[in-house]
Amino acid sequence: MIAAASNSDNAPLVVENVRVLDPSRGIDEVGTLIAADGSILEAGRGAANQGAPDGARRIDGSGLLAIPGLVDARVFIGEPGGEHRETIRSASRAAAAGGVTSILTMPDTNPVVDDVAIAQFVMRTARETAIVNVFPAAAMTRGLQGREMTELGLLKHAGVPAFTDGQHTIENPALFRRIMTYARDLDALIMHETQDADLTGRGVMNEGLLASWLGLPGAPGEAEIIPLERDLRLAALTRCRYHAAKISLAESARVLRVAKDKGVRASGGVSINHVTLNENDIGEYRTFFRLSPPLRGEEDRLAMVEALRDGTIDILVSSHDPQDADGKRRPFAEAEAGAIGLETLLAGALRLYHSGDIPLMRLIETVTSAPAGLLGLDRGTLQAGRPADFALIDLDAPFLFDETMIRSKSKNTVFENALFQGRVEKTFVAGREVFSAESDKDAKP
Repeated sequence: MIAAASNSDNAPLVVENVRVLDPSRGIDEVGTLIAADGSILEAGRGAANQGAPDGARRIDGSGLLAIPGLVDARVFIGEPGGEHRETIRSASRAAAAGGVTSILTMPDTNPVVDDVAIAQFVMRTARETAIVNVFPAAAMTRGLQGREMTELGLLKHAGVPAFTDGQHTIENPALFRRIMTYARDLDALIMHETQDADLTGRGVMNEGLLASWLGLPGAPGEAEIIPLERDLRLAALTRCRYHAAKISLAESARVLRVAKDKGVRASGGVSINHVTLNENDIGEYRTFFRLSPPLRGEEDRLAMVEALRDGTIDILVSSHDPQDADGKRRPFAEAEAGAIGLETLLAGALRLYHSGDIPLMRLIETVTSAPAGLLGLDRGTLQAGRPADFALIDLDAPFLFDETMIRSKSKNTVFENALFQGRVEKTFVAGREVFSAESDKDAKP
C-alpha cells in the first residue's frame, strides 16, 4: 500500500520496504530505494535503515515491486505531420501510465526524420512537452525510399542512438551493404524490419488454413525469413551492429540463433503482440488485430516466447503504432496495420511471468537493461548514479483494461477489455512522479 504525502518535485525520495528487482545488477531483494537530484543514490537491501535525506518524500512500498523504468525501443508517433493520431506529448503520457520512462521513436513521420533539423525538432519538442525520455531514431535512407543513404555521421553526432527505415524494408542489397559499412565505422546500430513487400503482396494475415477459411489473402513466412537471412549475411560481411527489429516466426528465431553462434553482431526484437496473441485472435475480422508482421500460429508464438526466454531474442517492444478510427473501420483487408501498446507493454509481458513461461528477472531485463544497452542509453537500471527512472508495480493486482484507461490519442488496442494481473502504481522520471494510478483514478469522472 502506498502512503505518503508529496512534497516538491525536486525533493529527495525514499521508497521503503519495497522489493527491488534490477536485472542490470542481478538483484531481487526487499530493501529501500533512495533518489535525490534526479539520480539514484542507492537501491536494494543495503539502503535499508539508513534514514532519509532532509525534506525527503517517504513512500511505504510494502507489497510493491520497484523496477527500472521500461525502455521501449520501437514506438511510432504521428508528430510531425500526423498529430491527429499521436503527439509526442500524448505518447509520453501513455508511456508513463505503462511504466515506460524512455522511448525510441521511429522516423516514419511527415517530414521523415532523415536529417539533423528534423531530429532536433523531435528532441526539442520532447523537452518541451514530454514527461518521459524521448530518443528519436533516424532514417537510413532519405524519405524512407530505399534509394539514397542519409548522413549517418551527422545524425549520430546530433545524438541519434539508432538508424532504421521503420516499417520499410530496404530492397537493394548493395545499398544496404554500404549503409552497414558506414554504420560499422561509426559504431552505429542498424535496426531493420524484414518484410519483403513483393512476397507479402496483398497478404493481410498469416498464410495458412485460417486465412483460407476467412477468405483473406495470406502472407507467407518466407516474406520475413528471406530478407532476414540476407541481412544477417550482410551483417557478417560488414561486421556492423545489426538488429532485427521485429521477428515473429520460429524459423526466424532459428536463423538468428545460428548467426549469433557464428559471431555475427546481431540482436533481435519481438513485439508484445507476437508473444501474447496468435492468428486465432483475429476472430470475426477484428481489424485491431491487423498487424505487420501478421499474427502467427500458436506454434510460432510459443517459439517466440522460448526465444525471448533463452536470449535468442534480446528485447521485447510495444511496436506502438497509433491508427485513427477511419484507418481501422474498414474491411479487414483494407484496414491500416498497427496497434497501440505503450500502456499495455508491461501488463502484457507479465502474463508470461504469471503463466510460468519466463522468469521475472529475465522478463524485466528484456524491457529495461537489454534495450538500454542495445541503444547505448544510461537508462534501464537502478544502479547508483544513474537517472532515477523507475516504476512501482503491484505485481498481483488484477485490472480490466478498457477504453477509459487509454491515454494515446488513438484507441486501436489489441487488448481492449483484456484482464491483466500486474498494475503500475507510480512511475518516476529523474525522481519526479509522472504517473500515479491513485491520482489517475481520482481524476476520472
